[in-house]
Amino acid sequence: MAQSYPLPSSSSPSSSSLSHCGIPIASFSFADSSLNLKLPYFPSSLNLSLISPHSKTLPHAFKNFNSLSDAEFDDPHAKSSSFSKTSNRFNRRSPRPKHLRYNSDEAKSPLPKLAKSLDSCNPTEENVSEILKPLGDNISGRNAVVILNAMVNPYTALLAVKYLQQKVQPETHVILYNVTLKLFRDARDYAGAEKLFDEMLRRRVKPDVITFSTIISCASVCSLPHKAVKWFEKMRQFGCEPDSFVLSSMIFAYARTGNADKAMKLYDRAKAEKWRLDTAVFSALIKMHGMSGNYDGCLNVYNDMKVFGIKPNMLTYNTLLYAMGRAKRAWNSKTIYEDMLNDGFTPNWQIYSALLQAYCRARFRGDALGVYKEMRQKGMDVDLFLYNLLFDMCADVGCVDEAVEMFVDMKSSGTCQPDHFTYASLINMYACFGKISEAEALLNEMMESGFQPNIIILTSLVHCYGKAKRADGVVKTFNQLLDLGISPDDRFCHFLLYAMTQIPEEELGKITVCIEKANPKLGSVIRYLTEKREDAEGFRKEATKLFNSLVDDVKRSTCNCLIDLCLKLGVPDRARDLLDLGLTLEIYPNLQSRSQSNWSLHLRRLSVGASLTALHVWINDLSKALESGEDLPLLLGINTGQGKDKVVPTALETYLKELKAPFRKAADKAGWFLTTREPAVSWLQSWGSTEMDTALSSKVIGVSRESLPH
Repeated sequence: MAQSYPLPSSSSPSSSSLSHCGIPIASFSFADSSLNLKLPYFPSSLNLSLISPHSKTLPHAFKNFNSLSDAEFDDPHAKSSSFSKTSNRFNRRSPRPKHLRYNSDEAKSPLPKLAKSLDSCNPTEENVSEILKPLGDNISGRNAVVILNAMVNPYTALLAVKYLQQKVQPETHVILYNVTLKLFRDARDYAGAEKLFDEMLRRRVKPDVITFSTIISCASVCSLPHKAVKWFEKMRQFGCEPDSFVLSSMIFAYARTGNADKAMKLYDRAKAEKWRLDTAVFSALIKMHGMSGNYDGCLNVYNDMKVFGIKPNMLTYNTLLYAMGRAKRAWNSKTIYEDMLNDGFTPNWQIYSALLQAYCRARFRGDALGVYKEMRQKGMDVDLFLYNLLFDMCADVGCVDEAVEMFVDMKSSGTCQPDHFTYASLINMYACFGKISEAEALLNEMMESGFQPNIIILTSLVHCYGKAKRADGVVKTFNQLLDLGISPDDRFCHFLLYAMTQIPEEELGKITVCIEKANPKLGSVIRYLTEKREDAEGFRKEATKLFNSLVDDVKRSTCNCLIDLCLKLGVPDRARDLLDLGLTLEIYPNLQSRSQSNWSLHLRRLSVGASLTALHVWINDLSKALESGEDLPLLLGINTGQGKDKVVPTALETYLKELKAPFRKAADKAGWFLTTREPAVSWLQSWGSTEMDTALSSKVIGVSRESLPH
């Protein structure tokens, strides 16, 4: 049951309208969700499909985050304990316990028995009249409301209202309709509620605030928040001013329809005026923010719940965890999960699913594998989507043994089998670690299972063969691609080029032929390098055409590989041309930074060859600046990044030692090599600019050749 926080609020402007007959307010509260749980037997002629329990299963994939069971986002007040049958519309904070609900003469009267008889009778006017006939012709409005409020069958209640209207005072009619509307809401029959409202108007019964409050909540529990908005906007046409309870319902409705501006405007007002809100409202706001990508907004609402003392329910936690997973905020997911456990909740499949997605997307491999093992220990199924998330993470972070074990579990589970994505992830994982035999075996298994390799899988195989320096394997995979009628894309061509940086020089011709077929522009640039042509201007034109034709996400990697190939072939001038072109075309943005006290070179995401070439150019520029009389800053730094790949930092350190440069690893800044002005000036002055340029060129080629096979 949803919780609400009892913040002080002023009396509802509608409460006075309910006292005109001296009727106890407890008799017509419209939000008791407990009535949905125990429905009596209805005759088979009634359509009960609308009141069957809604599924509570939540979707597990992030693509289905928008579908987090709409039934779970029922109207906040329809399930709030503050709106149960024990609540009092004059004194909404009444602590009166449920077992004292009918501690009055009415509890001992035959009225509840009449209500039970009406619920189970055949829905005909004759049967209803026969049951109510013992009440006589002078039925008090109080007794009429007690009977209807004790019922759960809206269809016989309609007939009872028709009968009772003839026996009670006209001013009580709106209350009878309001109680009956509540029954339609409890039965989740929105169409029936709409028809009843139309009947009110035909009979010239003026709706009041309670009428609109009930039909708005009916729309919400029926997962029709846009209908709730429509009814809210109609209220003033009937002279009804919404109270804080209606307005708080509209926070929920606006959040569910994605109207963030109106939802947040009312929410801010609710906090300022201390309205009574419940858990469902907060959950809807969290989902709204999550779907719009406002993940800080999700956390702000969650923190508000803590401030106001509102205990989240499982839906709240599930919604939060899905949102944090989309944001790749695994640390937030861990904290929220710990809060959930501290609140006494036991994680279900949906919670584990949300956690797995958060951990896998953020590459928290230890946490992700821990959740997977816990699910398996509890006998929970792991579906294909979650397995593929796990395999994708393992391929990225190198959990080869764990991935193999999960793959065996998956195939033996009996609940799901590998698909294209599964095989692609695992083959890519093997490719990254140069495990050719495993990749080939998995490819054969995939084809025996009826799957043909796609370009993603074939690209991974080219990467694998290239890393292993197996030119024939690269050529075989390229021919397989053509045989399948697949056109090579820019990423596939990049890995053909990568293979050229790895294989022996005498085998380069095999790959060059493939590249010329796959991408003639790239083939033309490579011919300039392999034939060591001297036409720098022509080379720049061909390279410019190539880069302008590539998709953005492979431009940098292609330029990196071309520079590596230049150094492999001993043409450093072309490497510098490519670096300059990369700067001009903004393939390498923000390569340098300068302030009054610090000049830095940033080599993150550059290959070994590109890094050494950039360093060559940078040091040469420092030497020329010093010769021209320009003052160097107090601090000079080279940043190689903080990634797991140590190839570039290692090659750079070797290069700097060969040059006897004063740059040293920074103890407190990972990935940085630093020096100060005095040793840098002394070192640069010990070389002339011409000698420095010659030394740099020879050292770059030597070090890069040694470092490229990685």
